[in-house]
Amino acid sequence: MKKKELPQDESALIGVTREVCYVKDEDGKYTTDLSTGWNVKKEALDNAWDDIKDRIEAARKAVADGTQSPIGYFMEMKLMDLKLLADYTGFWQFTIKRHMKPSVFRSLSEKQLERYAKAFDIPAADIKNFKG
Repeated sequence: MKKKELPQDESALIGVTREVCYVKDEDGKYTTDLSTGWNVKKEALDNAWDDIKDRIEAARKAVADGTQSPIGYFMEMKLMDLKLLADYTGFWQFTIKRHMKPSVFRSLSEKQLERYAKAFDIPAADIKNFKG
């Protein structure tokens, strides 16, 4: 693509980052230039964020319904998976799965809640008192 044809469409990342692209200059030689984004990438990012919002809402409903503990909600909210949360907290993945059960969650100690709070970067009270 020629330098003057490089897309400069607004995207979700405008003002945050720009992408380096290879383009041909006026002499036909390859060079790099910055793009603020392009519509196809914007639509893909928008779809991905819609999926994330749906997962967060499903986790919130599961907490409200009493089928999952707030740990599952905050894990989705902070865009974490089990492995990442295990790395941050020091808990084993199967332990985190157990803590996602409301009956087990209610028996967590303050120290355990503090480990989750630190990983989620929120106060422990927000986890303990979250009702969905």
